[in-house]
Amino acid sequence: MKCRHCSNTLIKTWLDLGYSPPSNAYLSEDSLLFPETHFPLRLYVCDRCWLVQTEDYASEKELFSSDYAYFSSYSQSWLEHASVFCEDIIKRLSLGGRSLVVEVASNDGYLLKNMLNAGIPCLGIEPTDSTASVAESKGIPVIRKFFGTDLAESLVHMGKAADLIVCNNVLAHVPDINDFAKGLKIALKSEGTITLEFPHLLQLIKHCQFDTVYHEHYSYLSLNVVETVFKAVGLKVFDVDELDTHGGSLRVFACHEEDQRSLSDNRLRILKEEEEFGLLSSQAFSDFQERVLEIKLNLVGFLVQQKKDGKRIAAYGAAAKGNTLLNYCGIHSDLISYVVDASPYKQGLYMPGSHLPIVDEQVLRDDKPDYVLVLPWNLVNEIVVQLDYVREWGGRLLRAVPRLEMM
Repeated sequence: MKCRHCSNTLIKTWLDLGYSPPSNAYLSEDSLLFPETHFPLRLYVCDRCWLVQTEDYASEKELFSSDYAYFSSYSQSWLEHASVFCEDIIKRLSLGGRSLVVEVASNDGYLLKNMLNAGIPCLGIEPTDSTASVAESKGIPVIRKFFGTDLAESLVHMGKAADLIVCNNVLAHVPDINDFAKGLKIALKSEGTITLEFPHLLQLIKHCQFDTVYHEHYSYLSLNVVETVFKAVGLKVFDVDELDTHGGSLRVFACHEEDQRSLSDNRLRILKEEEEFGLLSSQAFSDFQERVLEIKLNLVGFLVQQKKDGKRIAAYGAAAKGNTLLNYCGIHSDLISYVVDASPYKQGLYMPGSHLPIVDEQVLRDDKPDYVLVLPWNLVNEIVVQLDYVREWGGRLLRAVPRLEMM
C-alpha cells in the first residue's frame, strides 16, 4: 500500500483491530438473515510524511451509503458547539448577507441552520441522502455529492466560491486527501477562510482512544500533517484552537498561501508539542497495541464476572466508536443485552457485527439494568446528567476508554 499523501510505500502496521464491518452500517431485522461484510481494520504510519491511515479495503460508497444513519442533531452538546462556533466566526470574519458559507459534510444541517438564521447565504455539501433530506427540510440548499476538485470547479463556475468553507470532522473521512485539499483551494475566494476540525492524533495516542478508529476514518491527523498536505496545494494554516470535542480536537484556520494574515503563536506551540511528543518519528507509536489490548481484557473480564454474578448489563449510545469497541472485544448479546440511542433513525436497527438491538430510552427505564456501558465517552458529561435516574434503582454507569471506570 502507498501513502495517501506522499505515495511512500507503507510497511509496518501500527494498530490491528482485527476484522469489522463498517461502523455506521446498521442492520435491519431482515438483514440479520444474510452474510455481513467485514473488512480488516488496520492502521499504518507513513515514515516519510507521518500520516496515519487505514489500510485500503472499503470504498467510500460502501461506507457512506444513501441510508447513512449518523445524524449530528441528536447530541445537545454538539448543537451548542456548532452554535457557538457560528456566532464567533460570523463576528471574526464579518460575515453578512453578501457572504457565502459552504460546509463540506453538512450532515443534517446542524451547523448551517445557524448561518441561515443569521441571514447569511449558505450551501451544504453532503453525499448521503438520509441526512441531506433533513437539512433541505430546514431550508438549507444541499449538493448531494462527494467533495473534491471536480465539484470545487463546478462551484466556482456557478459563482459559488466561498468566503468561508467549514469542514468539521470530514478531512479524516476522505480517501483522497490530496484531491480534497486541492478542492478547498479551488473553491475558496481570494481572501476567504477555511476552518476544519478533527480529532487530534496526539490526544488519541495519549489517551488510548483506539475506538475512534474505524473504516470511515481514512486518516488520523496531526497539525504537522495537515500543514504538509495544505502546503502542497498552496494553502497555509495561520491559526489553531484546541477543543474538548471528541476527546481533544484541533480547529485549524487556513487561507491561500499568498494571503497576508500572520501566523499565530498557538500554531507554533502545537507544532512544537507534537514534535516533542514524537509524532514526527516512531517514538510516539511504540506501545499502543499493548495498551489497547489491556483495555479489551479489562472490559471483557469485568463483563464476564458481572454476568456470572447474575447482573444485567446494557449500553448507551449506538455510536461508531462503540461499534469499534464492541467488535474488537468480541462483545455480543451474551454480555450486553441492548444499546439505547436517542436517534429514531437508529432505533429498531441492530449494531453492525455485534448485532445488539438498538432501542429507545424507555426500555432502559423499564428494564433497570445493573450497569450501563457508555459507548460515546466523548459525550460522557452530557450522558451522565441525562441518565442520572439510573442511580435510583442502584444502577451504575461505566466507560471503558481510556480506562475502565465507574461514573
